Amino acid sequence: MAKKKSKKSEVVAEVVEASPESQKRPKLSNKEYEKELNKLQVELCYLQDWVVKTGQRFIIIFEGRDAAGKGGTIKAITERVSPRVFKVVALPAPSDREKTQLYIQRYMAHFPAGGEIVIFDRSWYNRAGVEHVMGFCTEAQHKRFLQLCPPFERVFIENGLNIIKFWMEVSDTEQERRFKARIDDPLRQWKLSAMDLPSRERWYDYSRARDQMLEATDTDVSPWHIVRSDNKKQARLNTIAHLLELIPYERVPRKKVKLPKRSMKNAYDDETPMANRRWIPERY
Repeated sequence: MAKKKSKKSEVVAEVVEASPESQKRPKLSNKEYEKELNKLQVELCYLQDWVVKTGQRFIIIFEGRDAAGKGGTIKAITERVSPRVFKVVALPAPSDREKTQLYIQRYMAHFPAGGEIVIFDRSWYNRAGVEHVMGFCTEAQHKRFLQLCPPFERVFIENGLNIIKFWMEVSDTEQERRFKARIDDPLRQWKLSAMDLPSRERWYDYSRARDQMLEATDTDVSPWHIVRSDNKKQARLNTIAHLLELIPYERVPRKKVKLPKRSMKNAYDDETPMANRRWIPERY
């Protein structure tokens, strides 16, 4: 077992931690990035096996300013694992019916069962961020949320839920650059939401909301892990490496797989019936 842990540690340790010093590091080439990402994604597959076998339940929360790199990081985590185990939840604005429910209710409907990892691309912390800054909740509701959130999370954790919270921290200059890129690039314009431009205008309001949220909800029981995200590639690698460090998973032995030979019982010409079907044009 010690060897497995040491193997895991070796893989994770190859990716630098997010720190002020990491800004001085040279940018990774695409080749270096893909190599390191592949190593970490292999470990995520081992983590997946362990979660399924042990029936663990995980919630991973990603928060941060608009254009902080949450979506790209989540994609890097999930692109090589099963969507039946790693489930991504990105809820739209609440419906009229949902507005009459308990605030946490619509999020709890997506909580994991045994053997599942649910990733929230924004979460109940919307109340501490966009809802507070844009006036979608009252001051009393905002204050009440900050008071109730830590004890609620403690109850979830004491009942077997594992909660990991990441805050993606992007600089003023880099957010501005990313917004301009979205405006100018047709492939990125879909990323511009109705909240993006107001969030840019209200930079300092969001900064104060962030500080209040961290002050109230960064607890020893349910801490926030801050990710420096100006460099997207490094942020993704650092986040995945840190996630793997946080979870004491072990490599689950797998039975050796042997591909069976095709049985010739009931054999027939199964290609001819397909010849006149509606095949798509082979343009490439």
